[in-house]
Amino acid sequence: MNTLKSADFIALENQFGAHNYHPLPVVLNKGEGIFVWDVEGNKYFDFLSAYSAVNQGHCHPKIIEALNSQSKKLTLTSRAFHNDQLGPFEEYITSLLGFDRVLPMNTGVEGGETAVKLARKWGYTIKGIPSNKAKIIFASGNFWGRTIAAISTSQDADSYSDFGPFVPGFEIVEYNNIGALETAFQDPCVAAFMVEPIQGEAGVIMPSDDYLQQVRTLCTKYNVLWIADEVQTGLGRTGAMLCCDHFQVKPDILILGKALGGGVFPVSAVLSSHEIMGVLHPGQHGSTFGGNPLACAVAKASLNVLVDELLPENAAAMGELFRKGLKEISSPIVKTVRGKGLLNAIDITPFGDGKTAYDVCIALKSNGLLAKQTHQHTIRFAPPLTINASQIEEALQIINFSITEIAK
Repeated sequence: MNTLKSADFIALENQFGAHNYHPLPVVLNKGEGIFVWDVEGNKYFDFLSAYSAVNQGHCHPKIIEALNSQSKKLTLTSRAFHNDQLGPFEEYITSLLGFDRVLPMNTGVEGGETAVKLARKWGYTIKGIPSNKAKIIFASGNFWGRTIAAISTSQDADSYSDFGPFVPGFEIVEYNNIGALETAFQDPCVAAFMVEPIQGEAGVIMPSDDYLQQVRTLCTKYNVLWIADEVQTGLGRTGAMLCCDHFQVKPDILILGKALGGGVFPVSAVLSSHEIMGVLHPGQHGSTFGGNPLACAVAKASLNVLVDELLPENAAAMGELFRKGLKEISSPIVKTVRGKGLLNAIDITPFGDGKTAYDVCIALKSNGLLAKQTHQHTIRFAPPLTINASQIEEALQIINFSITEIAK
């Protein structure tokens, strides 16, 4: 029987692990649905969902069954050989989302790297950009990981300081600024524009209602690929299967991750057309674990759960209820409320003796709800999409109480 307490586990991490995260002081050892438990047995609402990787809820039985069943038969072959799970998964996800082809990887940032490589190769072989002159445009405030390529597009000093030199051929334009984007597109060497439909890590930053439609129009006009980074916003999180669906637009390249693995296995994917995906040939891109049979079985089950349980639709309804409740909180420290579906955020006005959103998250934890600040003054709320109305109401009571008490 384990006799270690939370403080003991935290001490072990502090002594033997890299200090590259600053987690809340809670040590979890069990999850089921929208709830998690710590090693002392305390129960919490999970309002982070592992940054939207657990859209289907913790340890969903259908996803766990797929994991267990496949793990007993075959887990990894590499792409040196075919396996009987990859093709059916590829057929299912492309049919479900309306794309011709898919390239499976493991993590969201690998999906981003794959999309960038794909766009550059397309730029040279299809658009006719001179060798080594291709440019990829990124939106300001973007976050797609912390590889060297990803931080080469970052404006967050914590991500990029002392990690240079950076990848060339990347440029940044202001998010939600169509005029600036069109100016950038005047350069015929621009191959692609990569953007999150809603910026998650930046603090659930919402574009204007017509932004993505204008992005689609400009990309078509200037023969520039639109890469939609839906690693966090995709797969039901915003109240539609894809966030782009809200605006009736389709990107040239779609990046998925996080919830594609159902919270139990890392799976990401890049989807595109025959023409764009066709620029890749054997030996030019790949991954030992990308498209492994275990990942494919889990991903297919994860998508089935989203579809069968109508989770995007539930996210839309519960999100409306949740934002309504957040807006009814009467506190001077709550500055703004925003979001779509079950991807929501509040901005906290600094209060007390220099207290920030982190202090509010500590208060929430003490009252049974786990959320995490992004940057200094924003709290993101993103529970599993399986949450119901009574649970939303109970969570709102905790949030209201915690904010009211800490602001006294």
